[in-house]
Amino acid sequence: MKIKIYLTIILPVVLYGWETPSLRLREEYRLGVFENIVLRKTFGAKEEEVRGEWIRLYNGEHYDLYSSPNIIHVI
Repeated sequence: MKIKIYLTIILPVVLYGWETPSLRLREEYRLGVFENIVLRKTFGAKEEEVRGEWIRLYNGEHYDLYSSPNIIHVI
């Protein structure tokens, strides 16, 4: 459900705001940070099965769960 909200509401608003012919490196970095924050809040932490502890997912693991191209490639 959270992914659908991200794809239908948040992503189009961000893409509309960034409709420029080219992005500078700083802007690409900011978009990447924004997307990482959104994905981290969406997926949260993961419970480890063996110890029962909560572990933090890395950015690559978030993209694996999200299974869509990152925002910079979409632009």
